[in-house]
Amino acid sequence: MRIALFVTCLADTMFPAAAKATVHLLERLGHEVVFPTEQTCCGQMHINTGYQKDALPLVQRHVKVFEEFDLVVAPSGSCVGSVRHQHAMVAAGDAGLATRASGVASRTYELSELLVDVLGVEDVGAYFPHRVTYHPTCHSLRVLRVGDKPLRLLRKVRGLDLVELPEAEQCCGFGGTFSVKNADTSTAMLADKMRHVLSTGADVCTAGDASCLMHIGGGLSRLRTGVRTVHLAEILASTES
Repeated sequence: MRIALFVTCLADTMFPAAAKATVHLLERLGHEVVFPTEQTCCGQMHINTGYQKDALPLVQRHVKVFEEFDLVVAPSGSCVGSVRHQHAMVAAGDAGLATRASGVASRTYELSELLVDVLGVEDVGAYFPHRVTYHPTCHSLRVLRVGDKPLRLLRKVRGLDLVELPEAEQCCGFGGTFSVKNADTSTAMLADKMRHVLSTGADVCTAGDASCLMHIGGGLSRLRTGVRTVHLAEILASTES
């Protein structure tokens, strides 16, 4: 199956390992992954901060780049949530573009959704011998409603000791520009999240969004806890060899 990779800005510029792992995993499962080089930001940052007019050209480009593909995947619940629930709204003044945007959105999936719902696989042949806890990010949990799909995938990883994260559904406090504009509140939320992560005794905290992992990982690193953050895609792409 031919699948287009929507890499996302954060993965492209700061966390390329998550994107590379997505490609390695899907290729290992027998699928062809295509990277359209014309892609740019999907416009989520602009939309979420009230600049919908500035987001429109980005939505237009995103639709143009990805509409030829039957399936699109991204290692980001946040960006997929924007494509699926915001693009047609931004394009509402152009009925044709809105229809095309809806079409692309209907074929765009977060990684765990693609694996479980579309490809019908839970055991991806991964091996990751570590104690791991999973943080369900807000967009994947509340916007995409991926449910327990990431957990179902993690439970099939050989060598992995999966431990439940207390108060897992609480936001980590990142929220994009929220963490900048409301730094004190964001820091307090992060402190709660880190306390719960540390209570599990996990070596690794994983999630499906690099943005949340950046926030949580930054806090854990500054406290020198020894707990690291690893994207879900990287765990699923790991093997014994």
